[in-house]
Amino acid sequence: MFDEMRERGLEPDVTSYSILLHVYSRAHKPQLCLDKLGMMKEKGICPSVATYTSVVKCLCSCGRMEDAEEMLNEMVHSGVSPTAETYNCFFKEYRGRNDVDGAMKLYRRMKEDDSLLSPNMHSYNILLGMFLKLGKMGLAWEIWDDMNASGIGPDLDAYTMLVHGLCERRKWRQACEFFMEMIEKGFLPQKVTYETLYRGLIQADMLRTWRRLKKKVEEESITFGSEFKEYHLKPYKR
Repeated sequence: MFDEMRERGLEPDVTSYSILLHVYSRAHKPQLCLDKLGMMKEKGICPSVATYTSVVKCLCSCGRMEDAEEMLNEMVHSGVSPTAETYNCFFKEYRGRNDVDGAMKLYRRMKEDDSLLSPNMHSYNILLGMFLKLGKMGLAWEIWDDMNASGIGPDLDAYTMLVHGLCERRKWRQACEFFMEMIEKGFLPQKVTYETLYRGLIQADMLRTWRRLKKKVEEESITFGSEFKEYHLKPYKR
C-alpha cells in the first residue's frame, strides 16, 4: 500500500501509519506493528497517541506484557500522554489473566501519579467486574468508592455488576439497596437483574423484603415513562 502511495507521489504520514497499525493490531500481528513503528521513527515521523495505543493494544492482547510496558514508557518519555484507553489495554489483559496484583499496581500508579490520566468509566467497569468475579470484595468496594468520588459513575453496567455480585454472595439486603439506588438515579434495570433478586429473596425466605422492593419499583417506574414495561415474573417456589 505504501509503495503504491509513493508511486503516486504521496508520502505516508502519521495518519497513514496509524491506520495501518490499527489494522495490524486488530489482526494480532505484534511483530508487524513493531516493524512499522520502527519504520515510522526512522523516517522522522513522530507516532501519535493513536499510533502507540494500537501497538500497546496488540502487544497486550498477544500476551507480551513486558513489551507493552516498555512501549508505554517509551510513549511517556517521547512526550505523548497515554489516554485511559491506552491503560485499558493493560486492564483487559490483566482481567483475562485474573492478575489482581498487576491490575492494582497499574491502577494505583494512575491514582498516585498526577501526571497520568485518571481512569474512565470503562476502566472502572473492567476492574469492578474482575474483582467481583474473583470474590475480591474489598478491592471491588475500593473501585466503587473511587468511581463515585470521581463523579463519572457509576453507570448502568456498574450497578448491574454490583447487584449481581452481591446476589452471588447472598448479600440480599445490600443488593436491594443498590438496585433501588440504581432506579432512583434513573437507570432502568435489566429484567434478568430483577429476576435474580426475585428468585434470591424467595429462596432466602425474604418474601416481605421482596414485596417492599416490588412496591418501590412500581412507585419509581413512572419516571421511566414509555421505557418501562412491567416485569412479568413466573411464580417461583423454593
